Amino acid sequence: MISLTPQAAAELSRMLEQKGMPHCGLRLAVERGGCAGLQYAMRITESQEGDTTIEHPSGARLFVAADSIDFLRGSEIDYSDALSDAGFKILNPNAARSCGCGTSFEPAREAPADLPEGQPCASES
Repeated sequence: MISLTPQAAAELSRMLEQKGMPHCGLRLAVERGGCAGLQYAMRITESQEGDTTIEHPSGARLFVAADSIDFLRGSEIDYSDALSDAGFKILNPNAARSCGCGTSFEPAREAPADLPEGQPCASES
């Protein structure tokens, strides 16, 4: 399955509390796009129909899009508060390679044709 590190769970809980959205979670999906073929899409939201819900012991929730679960299986979501590289990080064993932008990756297997199209990679602009 997909796991949250204690740092990621704590930051997610803090963000949701600060926004007054304790019933929501971090939705994670994979879309076509970016410089390596696929990219991660993350947003704070309520669960969407068909999502897999992963609840951390702290109460933090992660919602994984149904069409993305196979690309994310075994991944670990971490959080870094480093000055130059703050944010949620995905350590994905299904990525053959990752782009320097940190949000785009080449999957170890072919992506289905109906995977949603995402935004261009930041390094492509």
